Amino acid sequence: MLSVREQVVDCRRCPRLVQYREQVARDKRREFLEWNYWGRPVPGFGDPDASLLIVGLAPAAHGGNRTGRVFTGDRSGDFLYKCLYKTGFANQPVSKSIDDGLKLNGAYVTAAVKCAPPDNKPSPVETSNCSSYLAAEIDALARLTTILCLGQFAFNAVMKTIRNKYKITQKTLGFAHGRILRLGERVPLIVCSYHPSPRNTQTGKLTERMFLSVLRRLSEQNIDLAI
Repeated sequence: MLSVREQVVDCRRCPRLVQYREQVARDKRREFLEWNYWGRPVPGFGDPDASLLIVGLAPAAHGGNRTGRVFTGDRSGDFLYKCLYKTGFANQPVSKSIDDGLKLNGAYVTAAVKCAPPDNKPSPVETSNCSSYLAAEIDALARLTTILCLGQFAFNAVMKTIRNKYKITQKTLGFAHGRILRLGERVPLIVCSYHPSPRNTQTGKLTERMFLSVLRRLSEQNIDLAI
């Protein structure tokens, strides 16, 4: 996994994303003026022996792009890691900085696109440019059995990667919260959840109870009631 991390951090494939992430790191947000922003691609984070891979969209401009760790320093991460803690996947419920002592147990967290994109909207080309890194992370997790996709964007990116990797040609069901897709004996299970963004959590589209229900099914390996 170390080699994958190094490849991600050094990447400059997408000029628009390079320009944006570095501009944000220079200009900063007023509340973070004393921070030395990361301003580079944000690699995945977690247990190298994980059986569960959690995939989000992209780092937040003043979250992961600031702290250097995925889902760290923003409200989406606050929701995610609190729930991971409650289900035994994390050793603490908060994720504020790269050196805050957070450790994951049996889980690895990453994003489909490694750089913070303007308006949180990567282009199709930018998403494609990052696909090799997602594939490399999947390859590096030797004990991987399950991929949890946070939102439609992550689901689409994961499905494209999985189809290419495992040569899957049959038509499959699309994204739906709580859905579990079994695509083959040696293929990781694909599990869907709404993304824990403030837009979803503050409107009640995704509640803590809903997300904990998904995580507990995974932590207990109780996945017989797939939608």
